[in-house]
Amino acid sequence: MNVINDLISALLPFTEGAMLVLLLGGGLFLALYSRFTPYRNFKHAIDITRGKYDKEGATGEVSHWQALSAAIASTVGLGNISGVAIAVYLGGPGVIFWIWMTALLGMAIKYYSCSLAVMYRGVDSEGVAQGGPMYYMTRGLGKLGSPLAIFYAVMGMIGYLAIFQANQFTQTFMEVVRPNETLVDLGSAFAWKALIGVVLASITATVIFGGVQKIAQVATRIVPPMVGFYLLAVLFVLATNAEGIVPAFKLILTEAFNFETAITGGLWGVIILGARRAMFSNEAGLGSAPMYHGQSKTDEPVQEGLVAMLGPFIDTIVVCTLTALVILISGAYLEAETNGILMTLIAFKKTLFGWGDVLLMIAVTAFALSTILTYSYYGVKSLSFLAGNKIGKGFNYFYIITIVIAAIASVDLVVNLMDLAYALMLIPNMIAVLLLAPKVNAAASDYFKRFKENRL
Repeated sequence: MNVINDLISALLPFTEGAMLVLLLGGGLFLALYSRFTPYRNFKHAIDITRGKYDKEGATGEVSHWQALSAAIASTVGLGNISGVAIAVYLGGPGVIFWIWMTALLGMAIKYYSCSLAVMYRGVDSEGVAQGGPMYYMTRGLGKLGSPLAIFYAVMGMIGYLAIFQANQFTQTFMEVVRPNETLVDLGSAFAWKALIGVVLASITATVIFGGVQKIAQVATRIVPPMVGFYLLAVLFVLATNAEGIVPAFKLILTEAFNFETAITGGLWGVIILGARRAMFSNEAGLGSAPMYHGQSKTDEPVQEGLVAMLGPFIDTIVVCTLTALVILISGAYLEAETNGILMTLIAFKKTLFGWGDVLLMIAVTAFALSTILTYSYYGVKSLSFLAGNKIGKGFNYFYIITIVIAAIASVDLVVNLMDLAYALMLIPNMIAVLLLAPKVNAAASDYFKRFKENRL
């Protein structure tokens, strides 16, 4: 596995241009091009999400709330817990600022991409309405769309594996429970990791073969209490360590613009790292959320775009920031000697009277499971697009096997593989979103005109 990791690490620098031009540059362009429409209509987006503008008989399979919950279930997860820790470990506290900036731009990206998911909704091989990058590429871009869609779907079958979640859950379990020391001796930590992978895979299999509605139902039940539990724990830490909040923010801002770092060439690396971790956290630009939001029961593309843009705000601006504050206030970022979730475990254990790692273990279980369940749907849609629904459903078998493999793999290999796959998925998706952005602006102009005239 070391050889594979070295190869992937060598390829990653070649994707930095895509992160700069398409994710950061493209996001900034869309924010300006929209005239800040998603940000100016934040309250309206909440009203849509809670069903105020729902219409009977609208096309789709799930409600706005279910689509948002399912999409958030795949983003509010271990990216917010260990992803933030990885970012701070590799780039220092200043990387959090660039995560914020990328998330704000990500709100505009999700507004456009998820509007397109409904606007160019297609039909799969079984006649069921489907939305997502492959459909707005092929239906909206003419001849250019097909090769972009095929490339995206192929990379999606790698990027939409839940290997990071399985890996980090296993690492957390081994660190907190230490089963090879405290429970039945299976011979080695490796055996325990393999067993954990098998259990995770078994639980996942019972849900994902039920299809999108089953996944959405489970996600809707898991996500709100999961986020609530985690936020309560974090807010308690911040309330009992309130004196450290302002210094933590000050540290983030000063390190984000550390001129000594800039002179040595490191600032660029921190910005790219922040962009990668933000995309890893909220998946803006990746094209995953449009697959769920494309299934929403609505005939108004702009409505779904507005609902979707709430995702990066909740996921990154709120949850990632709270995690970062706990890590910085506790001083865990100065103690952790390994990449991954260990830093967050140290932070919670220090700030929650020695029991924080156990509480975090509970949150991690829910975070990991919700993401693992929702990610399978993305991979199925990718293979289904290429080979039809009957073959596409077979992706779930491959998906379950990789959960077991990820449980025993190194965190460096898993993170590097995800970063590479995500960057290669970003390229065709952002090209399509940028080219089709005028269509969304035209739809938005019509939508808000009808909204002002109370004709929705």
